[in-house]
Amino acid sequence: MFWIESLAAVLGALSVWLMTRQKPVAWPVGLVMVLLYIGIFYDARLYSEMLLQMIYAVLQGYGWWRWLRGGTQHRPLPVTVLPALRVVRDLGVAVLISLVLGVLMSRYTDANLPWLDAALTGFSLAGQYWMANKRLQCWPLWLVLDVVYVGMFLSVGLHMTALLYLVFTGLAAYGWWQWSRPQQQAATA
Repeated sequence: MFWIESLAAVLGALSVWLMTRQKPVAWPVGLVMVLLYIGIFYDARLYSEMLLQMIYAVLQGYGWWRWLRGGTQHRPLPVTVLPALRVVRDLGVAVLISLVLGVLMSRYTDANLPWLDAALTGFSLAGQYWMANKRLQCWPLWLVLDVVYVGMFLSVGLHMTALLYLVFTGLAAYGWWQWSRPQQQAATA
């Protein structure tokens, strides 16, 4: 399983790096990664993460389409800032998903860290949805989530995945900076 986890980690780092550069090929690379992680998280009894990867598989196609043809007049999407009320709404939905998933995982499965896993899953869905729609706020959310993910993956012995999420933390900071640059340039023009 180590080689599968290692391959998934390399593909994950490549996918997120491509996303920081706004390259649509990031999405099919990410699809291969999430398909590999379904099995990895099943073996680690991180069932919320396993379900998240299944949803990510669908979101990879959605994100790829949105980035290529989802903008006005079927052109690539620009990076935009989500209005504050929509941020609150989306984070509220993430809380609800986290609570429902936490109850289900803690009561009906032998999941490792059911509440933490559920919370990270709920908020990751918001982050992935924002990423697919090129919302600048995805990066600070990923920054926080990735730091917490490092600890969770270390605690269940997924060391390569913990290392990947440490790399994701740096990439989230870089992505935030990259995607903010046009916003900052427009503000000073």
